[in-house]
Amino acid sequence: MHLFGEMGVAVALTMSLPELEILEIEYATGDLAIPYIPGYLSFREAPLCLEAIRRLESPPDLLLVDGHGKAHPTSCGLACHIGVEADLPTIGIAKGKLVGEYVEPGIGKGEVEALLVDGVRVGSVVRTREGVRPVFVSVGHRITLTQATSWTLRLARRFRLPEPSHKAHKLASARARQLRGTGP
Repeated sequence: MHLFGEMGVAVALTMSLPELEILEIEYATGDLAIPYIPGYLSFREAPLCLEAIRRLESPPDLLLVDGHGKAHPTSCGLACHIGVEADLPTIGIAKGKLVGEYVEPGIGKGEVEALLVDGVRVGSVVRTREGVRPVFVSVGHRITLTQATSWTLRLARRFRLPEPSHKAHKLASARARQLRGTGP
């Protein structure tokens, strides 16, 4: 999702495995129905994200969401919201921490540490590339944390974010620039 003013651009894409070639891309753009309220971002962003997902000709086997799943102050972040509504296995992969404590993972790719809230594991802190900041992985829906962590590492080949997330972010940003009239 890319936001500009009170408008948003959501991108859903499917990719082949193991090649990670884009098979299909769908966009949803529109006004954001509610204002930003800390802790309730999913109510603002999920409708456009779900619209883009529903436009896909073939539903994906797994959703990667740029946001938190259970590693959220309400234990139900954007990845949970989208996963439940789409009824698909969903992973929340966030660039920053909202809740919990952790030990910084080692600097090598594949280093993982637990993200804990009151001693309970709610996510994984995952180093997807050597020497880059880790991402915060948590369960969204119909997947285990072990599977979510494994898929995150498997799909993070060249960038900090997994390839599908990286591509979707670039596409959403480009579409937003087009809509604002500031880019190709």
